[in-house]
Amino acid sequence: MKAGTTVARAVLMFALLGLVVLALVGVAGTLVLRRLATDQALDQAREFTALSARIVERRVTDGLLTGDARATGAVASAVTGFVIGGEGPVVRVKIWTAAGEIVYSDETRLIGEMYRLGDDQHEALQGGGVSAELSDLDEPENRFERQYVDLLEVYTPIHTPKGTPLLFETYQRFSSVANSEGELIATFAPVLVVALIAFAVLEIPLAWALARRVRNAQIDRERYLQRALDASTLERRRIARDLHDGPVQELTGVAMQLAASAETMHDEPSRGALRDAAAAARSSIRTLRSATVGIYPPNLRQAGLGPALSDLTARLQREGLDVSLDVDPPNGFGPDVDEILYRACQEALRNVEAHAAASRVHVVAREEAGSAVIEVADDGSGIDASRLPEARAAGHLGLQMVAELARDAGGSLSVLPRDGGGTLIRLEVPV
Repeated sequence: MKAGTTVARAVLMFALLGLVVLALVGVAGTLVLRRLATDQALDQAREFTALSARIVERRVTDGLLTGDARATGAVASAVTGFVIGGEGPVVRVKIWTAAGEIVYSDETRLIGEMYRLGDDQHEALQGGGVSAELSDLDEPENRFERQYVDLLEVYTPIHTPKGTPLLFETYQRFSSVANSEGELIATFAPVLVVALIAFAVLEIPLAWALARRVRNAQIDRERYLQRALDASTLERRRIARDLHDGPVQELTGVAMQLAASAETMHDEPSRGALRDAAAAARSSIRTLRSATVGIYPPNLRQAGLGPALSDLTARLQREGLDVSLDVDPPNGFGPDVDEILYRACQEALRNVEAHAAASRVHVVAREEAGSAVIEVADDGSGIDASRLPEARAAGHLGLQMVAELARDAGGSLSVLPRDGGGTLIRLEVPV
């Protein structure tokens, strides 16, 4: 995939996620504005009721408690002149005693009726302050207000000249709250929308620059990884060539000389000693050649992954292990991926040979969902994957190095216990 396509896709995903976040912020901001508008409208309703209560309280006399017509008229004059009328929010006013008697209402049919005050109303009478709540129009004392559908009850205490507490209550249209809410949203919503759009416009160039920087860093990392792999391959090839051209050839000559000398010896003990020395030399030659193949398998790039793994597992078969191998495709997945798979299998087989005490080993290499996978499963004593860091600290770097190599290539290495005993080592690398 081209770098430009990758960057564009990353920016597109970032933009889409950004739009989702902006939408959530916009919804949350609208809800906050609505709550602020509601609170502000309720505060205005309380302030209006408190002011109205102070105006009406100046006209209240103790005669209101006994139904005196002059006292009632004075209160009615204040209510109709300052509280109710025109397009104001208040549609009803009631004045209650602590016992629940309505001693004044602009709806005269309610005057003198008794109803039970609620706990909030008693609390307002005793503690003062201004309280507001949505009116329950199903209550009998509110039967004359049902035409208004939604009303807000706001009440606060007042006192007669002799100190008798009364509850001053206004019923205000709830639509006034909605209107205040709409006005506040209309004022601040454009500011919120403009700010969100400006943020969205600014984030796209920043996202593009960041995505390009990340992509360039990824390309540089892949380039450095390839250079490291090439340098490692060259170094292992040099070491393998030096071993083959140096100690292996020299030991081959020594073994041939010892064998020839043994044939010329007439002393049987000396002849036996020379033959043993020649056999030891040939054994060392085989060990060095096996190590040479392990360091740099000459047939990995020429013949492919399948033959290279076949040579790698053949030695274990000669030593008595039951080894099965399945590679599909046999030619492998490309030089770089094949090398990682080979090294993983090589290190896994070393652990099987050195620690597992296994009798069977199964090696599988295949492609799964665009990734090359190799699995080495044995029936041995098992390995604890959680102890890999301890093994690394102790100097056993094999599997840890393979894990780091796989991670650098975008893959992963897993060490898992098998059901019934044994260990499964699985390496997965993107093709």
